[in-house]
Amino acid sequence: MLKNYLTIGWRNLMKDKTFTFLNVLGLSVAFGVAILLSMAAFFDLSYDKFHAHAENIYRIYSSEQTAKGKDASVSHPAPLAEALKAEVPGIERISRHVQDDALTTYGDTELNLDAVWVDKDFFAMFSFPALKGNMDNPLENQSSIVITESTAKKLFGQMEAIGQTVNILISGEEQPFTVSSVVADNPSQSTLEFDLAIRFEKHYEYSGNRESWDNRYHDIYVQLQNGVSPEQFEKSSRPLIALRYQEQIENAKRDGARANADGLYWQIGLLSMTDVHFASFPNGFLKISRMEPYLILGIAFLILFIACVNFINMSIAKSTQRLREIGMRKTLGAQKPQLFFQFCSESFFVFMASAGIGIIMSIVLLNDFRTIFRTDVSLEMVASPWAISGFLGVVLLITLIVGGYPALLMSKLGTIQSLKGKLDASGKNRVRDVLMVVQFSIAILLISGTLILWSQLDFMRNKNLGFNKEQVISFPLDGKKNSYEAVQLLRDELRGNPDVLNVTAADNNLGYGLDGSSSKSLYGYEYKGRMVGTNFLTVDYDYVETLGLQMVAGRNFQRGFANDSLSVVINEAMARELGEDDPLTAYVMMNDSIQYPVIGVVKDYNFERLDKAIEPLTMFINSNWDLYYAYVKVAPRDMVKTMDAVQQAWVRIEPNAEFLGSFLDENVDRTFRREKVMATLITSGSVIAIVLSCIGLFAISLLVVNQRTKEIGIRKVIGASVSSITFMLTKDFLKLVIIAFLIASPIAWWSMNEWLKGYAFRIELNVWFFIGAGMLAMVIAFLTVGTRTVKAALQNPVKSLRTE
Repeated sequence: MLKNYLTIGWRNLMKDKTFTFLNVLGLSVAFGVAILLSMAAFFDLSYDKFHAHAENIYRIYSSEQTAKGKDASVSHPAPLAEALKAEVPGIERISRHVQDDALTTYGDTELNLDAVWVDKDFFAMFSFPALKGNMDNPLENQSSIVITESTAKKLFGQMEAIGQTVNILISGEEQPFTVSSVVADNPSQSTLEFDLAIRFEKHYEYSGNRESWDNRYHDIYVQLQNGVSPEQFEKSSRPLIALRYQEQIENAKRDGARANADGLYWQIGLLSMTDVHFASFPNGFLKISRMEPYLILGIAFLILFIACVNFINMSIAKSTQRLREIGMRKTLGAQKPQLFFQFCSESFFVFMASAGIGIIMSIVLLNDFRTIFRTDVSLEMVASPWAISGFLGVVLLITLIVGGYPALLMSKLGTIQSLKGKLDASGKNRVRDVLMVVQFSIAILLISGTLILWSQLDFMRNKNLGFNKEQVISFPLDGKKNSYEAVQLLRDELRGNPDVLNVTAADNNLGYGLDGSSSKSLYGYEYKGRMVGTNFLTVDYDYVETLGLQMVAGRNFQRGFANDSLSVVINEAMARELGEDDPLTAYVMMNDSIQYPVIGVVKDYNFERLDKAIEPLTMFINSNWDLYYAYVKVAPRDMVKTMDAVQQAWVRIEPNAEFLGSFLDENVDRTFRREKVMATLITSGSVIAIVLSCIGLFAISLLVVNQRTKEIGIRKVIGASVSSITFMLTKDFLKLVIIAFLIASPIAWWSMNEWLKGYAFRIELNVWFFIGAGMLAMVIAFLTVGTRTVKAALQNPVKSLRTE
C-alpha cells in the first residue's frame, strides 16, 4: 500500500513539472538558508557553555548611585577579590582578570601576544584543557606561564614547549617566565581569549595598586559553591562593600545621589558566565540581550514560512485541476484516509527532495557564509547527532503540517461536488489571500528594515566625527623601545618626507585597529565639594594638530612650556561637567596635593562608538605614562605610497615588531561591523523573501490565468483592451500587497524606532522609508504577475475560446 502511494505520488508530480520545480526550488532555497542562519544563531547562543562549571561561574559588576543616576562597571580594585574570598561565604574559587598585550621573546622570535593576567584558580574554574605539562595548577608559581597550542608553534616550532623560558616585556623590563602548561586553543565560542596566561601579581599595575581601593582596572570572576545562589552572595557582600566603600558612599550622599530600591548606594552584582557575551550596561543598568541570534532565527523561520505558504497556496490552487480525479477515486471506493495519505505522499517527495538539496546548498555555501557574516560556524555543527535529529524532526513536522493541510482539504471534498469539477472557491481564496498578505507583510517588513539599517550605517559612516579620519594612519607601538623614544625616532625617520605632515601618539586608539583592541581609562576626583568623572587620555605633542581637532578656548600642549606636563586639555563635555563659566579657571586633581590646571578646551569629537554620547575627556602629557598607538597625518596625494614609507620607517626602528597600520576611517568602519553584518543579513533575507514570494505569486497567477482563459477570450471578442484585461487579472493581487503594506508598516516603524534608540547619534525615521518599501513590493508583485497576464491578454481570442 505504501509503495502504491509513493508510486502514484511520483507520477502526479511528474505530470506537472513546472509546479513541482517551483515548489522544490522555493523549499530548497528556504531549507538551505534556514540551515545556515540557524547554525549561526545557535553558534552565538552557545557562547561560554563549554565550561564545565559555567552554571556556577559569574562575572562581578558594581552598581553605584550618583547624582546623575545609576552607574555600573565591571572594573574593580586589586584588593577586592582577596577581601571577598576572606570575608564573604559561598566562594569556591575566585580569579582576577586583566587583558593586555605582552611582547614575548624567545631567541630571535619576537611576538606581541594577547595575554591575560589571572590568579592561580583561573584554570580550575574555566575549561581550557591542558594538552601538555602541569594539568592541576599550572600558575601556582608566579614565574610560570600557560600558552595555547598555536602560541607554542609560533614560539618554538616543533620543539617541546614545556620547560622553555621566554622573556616578557613588563614595565620596560624583560622578565623570564617558564612554560608550565600548553592548553588547547580558545574555542570560537569563548568570551575569554588569550595566547598566554600570566599570574595577576606580575601585571605592571599591581605593585602600585595592591592596597588601593580607588584604582579600578580589572575584572573578577567567581565560582560559587554548590547550593549558593547569586542573591545570597550579593546580600552576604553588603557589609564588606559598606565598609570598603564608605567614603564613596558618603560622597554620593553629599552630591545628592538617591539610594536604590534596596536602600543602597553601592553594591556588587553577579552576571552569569553564560550571559557575559550578551550583557551591556546602558545608563548604568544591566541589560542581557540575545536579540541578534534570535533575530537571525526569526529571519530563518520567516523565510521557511514563506516557502511553506507558497506550497500551501499552490497545492490549494492546483486542487481545482484534480477535482474530477478525486471524485472518480471516491466513486470507486477510496476513503478519506486513503486520499489523505495519497496527497501526503506527494508532499513527502517534495519536502524530502527539497531538504536534501537544501543540505547540499548549505554545505556548498558555508565558506562564503562564514566570510560574509563573520562567523566561525563549521560543518561539525551540521554533522552532530543532535543537529541531524533536530533537522529531520523539523522537516517531518513541516511535512505533516504544511503538506497535511492541503491533503486534508482535498480528501474532505464531497463526491458529487468533485465530479462536477466545482469548488467552493470563496473559502479557499480567503485562506490563500490571508497567507499571501502574511507573505508580503514579512517581505515589506524586511525591506523597511533594510532601508533603515543601511541609512543608519551610511549616516554613521559620513557623520563628521570631529577629527580627520581620512588622512591619519594609526598603528600600535609594539616593540622593546620606550614609547616616547620610538615616536621621536619615527618623527626623525619621516621628517624628510613631504607627504608626512605630523606624527604623534596616545595611549588609546580611535576605532578598532588591525590589532582589534580598544580600551578606555576612567578617572574620578573631588572638585569643589562634589565628585566629577572623566575619560583619561595620555597624548604626545601635536595630538590635536595631527587629528585636526578644533580648539575652542585656550591653547594646546606646546614644546617649550615646562609646566605642560602638569596641565591638561579637556573637551567641551568635560567643561560642562566642571560647570565653570570660564573652563580655563578649572583644574583636575591627580592626588591630594597636585592640581592640574586646564590650559585648553577642544571641540567635542567622537572618541568612542556612535551608539554612545560624547563623554567628558581629559588629555594629559606626561612621559611617565606610556603611549600605545602612533598617529601619522599624511598628505592626500598617493597615500598608499606614504603608508609604505611609514611602514619602512617603523621596520627600521623596530625590526622585530609587526606593523599593523591602518587609516582611521578604516578603524571607524570596523566599529560598525555588527551593523554591517545585520544590514547584510536583513538585506539577504529581504531578497530571499521577495524571490520566494514572487515564485508563489507567479505560480498562483499561472493557475488563475489558466482558469480564466475562456473569460479572457470572450472579453477580447467584445472589445476589451490588453491593458484592461491585464488590470483585471492583477488588481486582486495588488490589493493584497496594499493590505500587507498597511499591516507591516506600523510594525516596522515600531521595531526600527526601538532599535534606533540604542544610538546616541541616529537618523530620523520618516514615512518615505515605508512608502518606498511598499512601492518596491508593489512593483515587484506587478512585474511578477504582469509577465503572465500580459501574455494571456495578448493571446488570440479564438485559441482562448477553444481551450478546455
